[in-house]
Amino acid sequence: MNKQDWRQSATGAVVPILIVVLWQASAMLGWVNPQVLPSPLAVLAKWFEYLLPLTAYDPAASSWLGWALSGELLGDTLSSLYRVVVGFAVGAGLALPMGLMMGASQRMYAWLNPLMQVLRPIPPIAYIPLAILWFGLGNAPAVFLIALGAFFPVLVNTIAGVRQVDGIYIRAARNLGVNQRTMFVRVMLPAAVPYILSGVRIGIGTAFIVVIVSEMIAVNNGLGFRILEAREYFWSDKIIAGMISIGLLGLVIDVGMNKLNNHLLRWHRGLEN
Repeated sequence: MNKQDWRQSATGAVVPILIVVLWQASAMLGWVNPQVLPSPLAVLAKWFEYLLPLTAYDPAASSWLGWALSGELLGDTLSSLYRVVVGFAVGAGLALPMGLMMGASQRMYAWLNPLMQVLRPIPPIAYIPLAILWFGLGNAPAVFLIALGAFFPVLVNTIAGVRQVDGIYIRAARNLGVNQRTMFVRVMLPAAVPYILSGVRIGIGTAFIVVIVSEMIAVNNGLGFRILEAREYFWSDKIIAGMISIGLLGLVIDVGMNKLNNHLLRWHRGLEN
């Protein structure tokens, strides 16, 4: 990271730090019920307990006491991440070619757009009963719901990217005598890449929202399941620890996607600057 990146990171950390300080002060002064809103230190302790697997040994009894810390976080994170990756791959893998066809062909757009506009406003959560009915319990309904959540952002942005290619590029290519296939591959598709990558970024964010909801209903592990379990026992600290874990994981993926976008769009940034 260069000096500018460090400066931006430090600036972005000011508000979260202030919120945590005020939160801790409110807890220490007794302004909030610790059962309803535990202090940041209590949440941090629970987060480490949730994260680190550790066995305890009793020398006097010469026996293992069992798991002192649960170590569930790593397993839950990997389970949630697996569902997000598979569901997003399915959703984006279907949306990308369909979006390219609908954007490039007015006939395909006229045939499919009315159906897409009817289905798009329906939230993936509304499909939960059908997902369980069709796929039962386990990963399959969760992957189905995540694929639905990722499908439409990628589809809509891909269509918009292909249909909004600057006309000057198309006219220049036609003047050079390129055929339709070359026009699509060499002109329309590269010009649509910024829109497509924006759709991918939005789709991944939507996939994270859907995976948490689906894990609360259809599976017995993952970050969403663990938050629901903590709610049943009124473990507020574990609920917040799980929420923070989701936020950190989402932040890491979003930063990675942003860096990938900047790398793939270096030519685009160069033209703009």
